[in-house]
Amino acid sequence: MSAFKDMVARDIHNVFLDTNFFGEKRTVEYDGERYEDIPVVLMEAEEKDRSKLEDDHVQGLYFVSDTLQCALSDLGGKLPEKGQRLRINDEEGGGGFFREFYVVTSTCKMGMLHVGLGAIDE
Repeated sequence: MSAFKDMVARDIHNVFLDTNFFGEKRTVEYDGERYEDIPVVLMEAEEKDRSKLEDDHVQGLYFVSDTLQCALSDLGGKLPEKGQRLRINDEEGGGGFFREFYVVTSTCKMGMLHVGLGAIDE
């Protein structure tokens, strides 16, 4: 591995996911596994009106899109697959409320996962 790639690998936890700066410890459930208190960056991107079919008359529901960033190694080396369910809690320690999302996009660059998440919310 090159010196640059070694530096980036160290920086994933020491800088990008450092809980003193950007990261927060959250529990992530994916593919039947529970990853408790892993450092993540969860960015709430936007809430917008959802696309409705012609015979869909439900009101008050919105499409929420978030982005999850975490180390590939912290998610057991698994790259989340599009369309799969993923749950994230709202506090450290494995408790709290879990929000359920589905994976919209998923990429891994140099050991860092970038997972686009979607959900329908009130």
